[in-house]
Amino acid sequence: MPDFQVIQGGMGVGVSNWRLARAVAQCGQLGVVSGTGLAVVLARRLQQGDPSGDMRRGLAAFPFPAIAQAILQKYFVADRVEGTPRYRLTPMPLAQNTQSLVELTVAANFVEVYLAKQGHAGLVGLNLLEKVQVATLASLYGAMLAGVDYVLMGAGIPRMIPGALDALAAGRPAELRVDVAQAGPGEVFQSRFDPCEIVGSGTPPVLARPRFLAIVSSSTLALTLARKSNGRVDGFVVETPVAGGHNAPPRGALSLNARGEPVYGERDHADLAKIREIGLPYYLAGGYASPAGLAQARAGGARGIQVGTLFAFCAESAIEPGLKSATLARAQAGTVEVRTDPLASPTGFPFKVLKMPGTLSQAQVYAARPRICDVGYLRQAYRKTDGTVGYRCPAEPVGDYVNKGGVAADTVGRKCLCNGLFSTLGLGQVTAAGVAEPPLLTSGDDVVNLPQVLRWAARKRAVAPGNDSLARADSPDALGGYTAADVLGYLLES
Repeated sequence: MPDFQVIQGGMGVGVSNWRLARAVAQCGQLGVVSGTGLAVVLARRLQQGDPSGDMRRGLAAFPFPAIAQAILQKYFVADRVEGTPRYRLTPMPLAQNTQSLVELTVAANFVEVYLAKQGHAGLVGLNLLEKVQVATLASLYGAMLAGVDYVLMGAGIPRMIPGALDALAAGRPAELRVDVAQAGPGEVFQSRFDPCEIVGSGTPPVLARPRFLAIVSSSTLALTLARKSNGRVDGFVVETPVAGGHNAPPRGALSLNARGEPVYGERDHADLAKIREIGLPYYLAGGYASPAGLAQARAGGARGIQVGTLFAFCAESAIEPGLKSATLARAQAGTVEVRTDPLASPTGFPFKVLKMPGTLSQAQVYAARPRICDVGYLRQAYRKTDGTVGYRCPAEPVGDYVNKGGVAADTVGRKCLCNGLFSTLGLGQVTAAGVAEPPLLTSGDDVVNLPQVLRWAARKRAVAPGNDSLARADSPDALGGYTAADVLGYLLES
């Protein structure tokens, strides 16, 4: 297994884009693209006119030109007028998706990985969420068509992913069990993907099987995956509760602190001695994003660390520049704040929310937003009375959710992560009423370490050829942006 020390976290949706993953891979570490919602990302980038031409360049390399052409015809807008009010919506994902969404998902993941792998011989991974089950197989296949080197997955128990990778690599159909609420005893619902749906009448190609790293929060889960997965697990990323995005719920009864956050205890930290006994490579994530943290992880037996937050606000990430600058300014001023919100995510998992004016982290912004569910990646499947599968989301209109058998209390505090996170990328929808969807930022607790990276980058610039003003490096005016290479230089002290 390659001896990289840093995994760049796969931050969704689209924050870990191909530019960020490529920049990290070029430096010899594992660059990772987020596969969550990439069908929507591609469709909206095309509707923005694809000014750089990169999406069309990726589609031109897609091995099935008829599919690429159909996507361009449907979504590409050559002369998008500034302020055009709405994006054309993509189909909502289902256990058995429409052919058009399957094709768009495969192509979108291919494009992102293909672009990330250009111009270097480094390694690129794909990050997916177990909670977003219905898009997983098509996402994996698209990434594998582009030669993805690693697949990383958490937010659940991804026990069936190794077998799916084996099947797709061999050109065989793959199936994943879909969690369906209110399913009867013995009822099994599955999502199925057949490579022939993409290849057509030809024979599906044999593809390289990427390595699989499971993202876990306990030694028990790691051992279960190592022993009971339906294929080979190649290693683990072991997360602590301070990591960004979704966190595993605390073990035992839920209690909240004075800030309304879940209280985590000793039981919620993985037993690293037992992780080591499994004998597979592992990386630590959440609270290790510093040179000292990396040294501590490696001294304890880990191969290295996974880092998300420090990369999230670097030049190559896809966060909208204004939000990025505002976060950096708050970090420099010591006023940046992250809250673990036990209610925000429709998945029911705690979710880290970065407090920022004008975003869904503000109560007045959240209250003013009409409840709309028109993207649908975090909807929950449920069994309807006729035995078919329906879909509901606790962030949708309360009446709709209750009419589908949901409990009204479960809608309290739920935020539309889908629309909020797309807005964070500058790909936000404008509703039919003309209201722009507000953004939502997520971050790990390591956001407080951003000033250290900024100072490291400023010092590097100050001593660069042609600039010998070292004193200037620590001045506030010098603390501008930084790059993915700066993050790696800081972590690896190079």
